[in-house]
Amino acid sequence: MNIASQAKVAVIGAGIVGLTTALQLQRAGLSVVLLDAQGPGSGCSRGNAGHFATEQVFPLASIAVLRQLPAMLLDPTGPLRLRAGYFFKALPWLLRFVANVRPARQQALQQALSALNAQALPAWQRLLPQAEATDLVTFRGALLVSEQPGLINLAQTFRQYQDAGIMVNWLEQAALRSREPALSTAVQGAIEFPDVAHTVDPYVLCLRLHQQFIALGGLFRQQQVQRIRPCNSGYQLDLTTDPKIPQSGPGELTLQTSKLVICAGAASHQLCAELGYRVPLEAERGYHLMTQSRPLQCPVSSLERKFIMTPMQHGLRLAGTVEFAGINSAPDYRRASVLLQHANQLLAEPTSANPALEPWAGNRPSLPDSLPVLGQAPRHPGIYLNFGHQHLGLTWAALTAELTSALLLGQTPGLDLSPYRIDRF
Repeated sequence: MNIASQAKVAVIGAGIVGLTTALQLQRAGLSVVLLDAQGPGSGCSRGNAGHFATEQVFPLASIAVLRQLPAMLLDPTGPLRLRAGYFFKALPWLLRFVANVRPARQQALQQALSALNAQALPAWQRLLPQAEATDLVTFRGALLVSEQPGLINLAQTFRQYQDAGIMVNWLEQAALRSREPALSTAVQGAIEFPDVAHTVDPYVLCLRLHQQFIALGGLFRQQQVQRIRPCNSGYQLDLTTDPKIPQSGPGELTLQTSKLVICAGAASHQLCAELGYRVPLEAERGYHLMTQSRPLQCPVSSLERKFIMTPMQHGLRLAGTVEFAGINSAPDYRRASVLLQHANQLLAEPTSANPALEPWAGNRPSLPDSLPVLGQAPRHPGIYLNFGHQHLGLTWAALTAELTSALLLGQTPGLDLSPYRIDRF
């Protein structure tokens, strides 16, 4: 088969965002080729916390986070870590991050985050039946718990969510124990988010999306895009020649396409730089550890410990740490191991790590204003952008796929995309 003649649309990146985008476009009747150096869902999407976090409408930049910056250099296992050797490389990103703390800016960012979150789960509810994946997503809400006597900080957080229009319930200790009896008596109370969901296996969800994409006639090539070049018929993609990367089709070294979508996660800014766009994207590393037992019914986050426990098919997934160390640095798996200590402080019965599942690390694509990059590339007709989802890639994937598909089809997207444009930087 001549791949070039079939590639009316190329989607770069086969994480959860690229998979949903490729599937949406293929369902719309376009001929799509999906490109990634790894297998479908094998990057950050494989190891995320599995939480559709539509309650997270607050930008990460805040006064509270700024106060933690000095401590980040001192505690290698803390919830927020900046490796000392990476400080000066990360400094431009950090300065942009600090600029978003201004109250007016916080309000604008919160509105933009809320606009995406409000439509995120309905988009997934439209997509899941089509992908034959309804069994992989559970709508049991989520909890944010506190160990603080008096629950003063939790009460303040509760009011913030109420003021932001998020549906929340207040649970005293007795009601919480009834809701999740496996939690320790050290937990004093909780905020319940009744309208959120979680997946029991984000990697299997990615595989289901990929299977449906292939069943509809989509084509996947396990090759890395090294360069994007304008040509008469649109764009030519130079593909990797690494023989160690398995091929799922003929061995062409280039691919021509009239339209393409960049969904390459933490590597997206490198492709954009080839086109002349400067995007302040950092690889924000997260870790997870799987336990043997699965005593919880819904995701449980800790206000003080800054991590989350999500019940999945193979145990609890403990996740939630943030580390800035550079995309190519070696993982520090102490950051995963410490999550088990935190979990055992919150659970009534201690659990242990699942020996069959190793600790995991992956790089989130993070922008300093907590918003993704969405829309058409302003100087390159036919190129569309869908990346930078940070902690909310799973949450937003189905929605941003719909929005991107509408743009490619010449339709008006169901959301104002101006807050997410690439030239906002």
